[in-house]
Amino acid sequence: MRGVLSAALVAALLGAGIAAAQEGAAQPIVQSPILTLDQERLFTGTLWGKRAAERIEAASAALAAENRLIEADLTAEEKALTERRPTMPNEEFQAAAAKFDEKVTEIRRTQDGKARDIGQMHDAERQRFYAAALPVMTEVLRARKAVAVLDSRAIFLAADAIDVTDELIARIDDALGAGEEAPAPGAPAPDAPAQGGN
Repeated sequence: MRGVLSAALVAALLGAGIAAAQEGAAQPIVQSPILTLDQERLFTGTLWGKRAAERIEAASAALAAENRLIEADLTAEEKALTERRPTMPNEEFQAAAAKFDEKVTEIRRTQDGKARDIGQMHDAERQRFYAAALPVMTEVLRARKAVAVLDSRAIFLAADAIDVTDELIARIDDALGAGEEAPAPGAPAPDAPAQGGN
């Protein structure tokens, strides 16, 4: 009985070991003329994309905090002007109100511009990422003997084996890391000469 149980146990352990070894073995690279990738996941899944997202989130939070302070200041200024109205000549009040309205309009224009700049940061990061990642993507395309890479979100049905998103994320992280931070929109290029002076 002991011999039978021992033999069964050994067979079970060997079977489990073989299965584990097969699962852990490197899967052969599928060669296909067409590959797919999820462009959005490729960007957001890389160290570069995560760094860019953190930068944009921080900029958005800073702008939101700045807007709250500005709103509080303008509310207080408007309240003070309203309280002074009974003691002011009508023409003087109208002039002060017009000046206040101009100030609000200019502040809104400035803050809207800052919000647009943050949106442009995202576009600039993506453009720089794909330009830097292109050589890595080309290497994968050649290794798979492919002639085209399509966005998987635009394909109705495709085999998982031709999706190279995860492979590209790993290889791009190895090659590029988190990338270099793009200059803020409107900032001079690093090599641009300083304006003014002699």
